[in-house]
Amino acid sequence: MIRPKGNLVSISLLQMAKSNMEISAILSLGLFSLLLRIRIDVEASQHGIEYVQYQVPESQPYRTAYHFQSPMNWLNDPNGPMYHEGVYHLFYQYNPYGAVFGDSMIWAHSVSYDLINWVHLDHAIEPSDPFDINSCWSGSATILPGNKPAILYTGIDANNYQVQNLAFPKNLSDPFLRVWEKYTQNPVITPPSTVDALNFRDPTTAWQGEDGKWRVIVGARNGHEGMAILYQSEDFVNWTVHLSPFYRSDSTGIWECPDFYPVSINSTNGVDTSVHNPSVKHVMKASFQVNWHDCYVLGTYDPEKENFIPEDDFTGTNLDLRFDYGKFYASKTFFDPAKNRRILWAWVNESDSSQDDIEKGWAGLQSIPRQVWLDKSGKQLIQWPIEEIDKLRDKQVSINGKELISGSIFEVSGITASQADVEVSFELPELESAELIDPTRVDAQLLCSEENASSLGIIGPFGLLVLAAKDLAEQTAIFFRVYKAQNRYIGLMCSDQSRSSLRNELDKTTYGAFFRIDPNLKKISLRSLIDHSIVESFGEEGRIAITSRVYPLLAIDKEAYLYAFNNGTLNVGISKLNAWSMKKTQFDDEQSFSYSLE
Repeated sequence: MIRPKGNLVSISLLQMAKSNMEISAILSLGLFSLLLRIRIDVEASQHGIEYVQYQVPESQPYRTAYHFQSPMNWLNDPNGPMYHEGVYHLFYQYNPYGAVFGDSMIWAHSVSYDLINWVHLDHAIEPSDPFDINSCWSGSATILPGNKPAILYTGIDANNYQVQNLAFPKNLSDPFLRVWEKYTQNPVITPPSTVDALNFRDPTTAWQGEDGKWRVIVGARNGHEGMAILYQSEDFVNWTVHLSPFYRSDSTGIWECPDFYPVSINSTNGVDTSVHNPSVKHVMKASFQVNWHDCYVLGTYDPEKENFIPEDDFTGTNLDLRFDYGKFYASKTFFDPAKNRRILWAWVNESDSSQDDIEKGWAGLQSIPRQVWLDKSGKQLIQWPIEEIDKLRDKQVSINGKELISGSIFEVSGITASQADVEVSFELPELESAELIDPTRVDAQLLCSEENASSLGIIGPFGLLVLAAKDLAEQTAIFFRVYKAQNRYIGLMCSDQSRSSLRNELDKTTYGAFFRIDPNLKKISLRSLIDHSIVESFGEEGRIAITSRVYPLLAIDKEAYLYAFNNGTLNVGISKLNAWSMKKTQFDDEQSFSYSLE
């Protein structure tokens, strides 16, 4: 296929200037790419890496406008997100040498005052010593007494073993905590003999018990058995392993990026990671390579026995609870004391090829930060985009009291459909007419593929067509179907990408999940955040989330359209629909930050 032509630029966009004004000055002199090449040549030679130039297109139709992305190159796991002295910090896995995963991964670092607009700083943690010389992998941040942050991260050592290392900010008076110093006695945790030393990684945020000791868990594997290993420390430096695993599962394989934290039973407010009392449940989350999903269980933490007692176990199947049923991996939460909330982030990878990433010059982005809390039922978590996202809403269109008759489709016009936020509430017909189903015997994702947006049903499919071409040759359908099961009604939410692009070589997996419908309400809600190549959708007020990556050829920028449709035999109502064009977030705008350059 035809690719847009572009200029040769370096494979890493490092912080060569301290402000947008300086960047503009460099660009006006035509020296920017030259300076970048010089910088990357030096850094690459220091690490023994051959420098390669990539053809980066001048046009970037798949770059997002309000999702977090690195300026260039490969990005994956969010690391150590935290709030400290009025500033939000996001560290993340980054390859400074190219747009694919590398052998010398680092911790990149960006800061924000609002979780929306960001400034990229110099890298926080890079390979430098025998305990991390082959990469600095994922980990977490913990706020110690005296409001002092500490980072625990996985280093790939000189033997390629995975060990856990410690780092502290060099200057606590620097509001951006730009310089981090590694503990001189690293590693502080090494693999126990009972686990695979090549699969022992990603320490969690630590919590402190009533005895004053710190606890942290590390993901591990022993054969097919995945587990979380518990460590304790009185000083956050000297750690001892607990005799038995904190929690384990038989068939999941390695537990990547585990997360463990409390959630309030009676409130949507978040609580600090160290809170433990009868008013909370605990969440155990793990990222499973076997299916590239983030799954979680709810349960009870017993500090006396130092174990976690789940209400349900991990199964390694589609029956597991998941944060998101689409592309959403290596998630990490942190407690935000400024607004008493727990915030969830995750890496959203690409759906095109590595060669596409190389040609684009970048790969990966972070999901919109989501507030997370326990549903009133106590059986699952709720997620919702943080309230700051609403500040990006611009031009608005509203539709109220419209009936979607069988087979109908209509355009939602008046906004920028490639960069939008859409909220809609559907009114359902009489549920007694719904088709029968046994959800315990059906795979929701497979059902979404077989009974896609074009298939006729009784109640549904109905929903939105996003990033659609004018003639619908390209379209991504976010839709619902309603079924009747024994003594209850079941909703099916799908993200159908089968017609998302005329490009045939893409991963166009269709995603789906079941949810319960309250027969008394007879309504289903949907919110979709659309941002050029990503669609994050939240059904039923955040009980179901599905994230998709989409790469249309036709439905780009002003040529993207938004439609509502109903392909069911029964009519469906739209009680209200609000859609907004979304403004672009700011990156590298250091003029909005005040700090010392010394």
